[in-house]
Amino acid sequence: MTRSVEEHQQAVLGLLRYSSAFADAAPEILPLATARGRVLAEDLLSPVNLPPFDNSQMDGYAVHGDDLDGSAPLYLAVAPPVPAGAEPVALEPGHAAPIMTGAMIPEGAAAVVPIENAVPSQFPTTGQYCGEEGLTVELPVAQAGSFIRRAGSDLEAGSVALVAGTLLGPSQLGLLAACGLATVPVRPRFRVLLLSTGDEVQEPGTELAPGRIFDANTTLLTTALEEAGAHVQRHSVVADNPEELRGALQNIGGQVNLILSTGGISQGAYEVVKQALADSSVEFLSVAMQPGGPQAIGTINGVPFLGFPGNPVSALVSFEMFLRPALGTVTGLPGNRVCLPARLTEDVQSPEGKHQVRRGLYTDRSGQGEGIGDVTLLGGPGSHLLHALAASNALVHLPAGTGTVEAGTPVAVWLLGELRQGAQPLHPGNPTREALT
Repeated sequence: MTRSVEEHQQAVLGLLRYSSAFADAAPEILPLATARGRVLAEDLLSPVNLPPFDNSQMDGYAVHGDDLDGSAPLYLAVAPPVPAGAEPVALEPGHAAPIMTGAMIPEGAAAVVPIENAVPSQFPTTGQYCGEEGLTVELPVAQAGSFIRRAGSDLEAGSVALVAGTLLGPSQLGLLAACGLATVPVRPRFRVLLLSTGDEVQEPGTELAPGRIFDANTTLLTTALEEAGAHVQRHSVVADNPEELRGALQNIGGQVNLILSTGGISQGAYEVVKQALADSSVEFLSVAMQPGGPQAIGTINGVPFLGFPGNPVSALVSFEMFLRPALGTVTGLPGNRVCLPARLTEDVQSPEGKHQVRRGLYTDRSGQGEGIGDVTLLGGPGSHLLHALAASNALVHLPAGTGTVEAGTPVAVWLLGELRQGAQPLHPGNPTREALT
């Protein structure tokens, strides 16, 4: 069975979306300082007004409402100052109180005149506030309410401060702190059990034996999953032994939200994942994509399962094309790569019946007065070219049916390292006409 890229994207999204273990999980309660990058689990109401009291927007003079009669200028006696953090005494008519930015508006005050508009345009010295008679200030006419921040003008007590699903960054956490909240309920991390398979695979840091390769997939996918907000439970490398793999999967139950394996799903003689799961509901199929054609999808004891190819580039391309956008939709974290048009700097040939994903170096030309960037392909289409992948900053999409593409032709690229939030996975196999003009 062969699926299109778009069909498999939707299949992976459907598999993760209906994972009841994740959907029904209780929120985690975290201190604000540790909640950056997490997703709010429920609507939060503000327990206080923001600001909590009427306060001054400027350093200036608070003026009584009875003195706002339209006469100009105003000559008012100077009252005791109002510093920030103090509860002021009531302001009497005929007086102006020096007030600092953020300080509470005194009872009776109806406006604030900025200090730079007063004569003199600086506050009296500290010693002159001790009840000295005859100290006056000249002020222009003020309008009622000017330069006063009203209580609740930003956020009223009892109203929604943040809605469920909000990604918590510095601004959002700062708002919660201003509301007096010390903790926040967040959605739990999506938990992934990661297995790499193969007799030829051994741990980095050991002496490489003949015919063996170091395990790149575990590090590559662990870091990619963690970047996507998931919690990764790493399993040791599983040899090409179906019984050993079945044993590793026996008692998973509800401990994880997804099992992800690499390798062992193709057409070879020792495809351990295929052999171990031959009698399960897991489906082994081909996606019309290069690299990353072989894929596996299904459930094991009710836990969603995905199988990626074993070559590192194929594994990462599979993750970027299928798992990252689905995780973003399910968890609410940014999961879609920024998609831009870019001109190819060379001719390229793509298989007619497959969506080819090449690696490339994107150059932004907007600073040079051009509305579209360039992309230079790095390495070939092979799934083993990890060095070229490491030097790339973009995935270059050549949809099925593309064939030969000449230099200068706009193609869709995903910028590696840049993510955006979105409700659905991107479908680079069908970029809009507007994106490529």
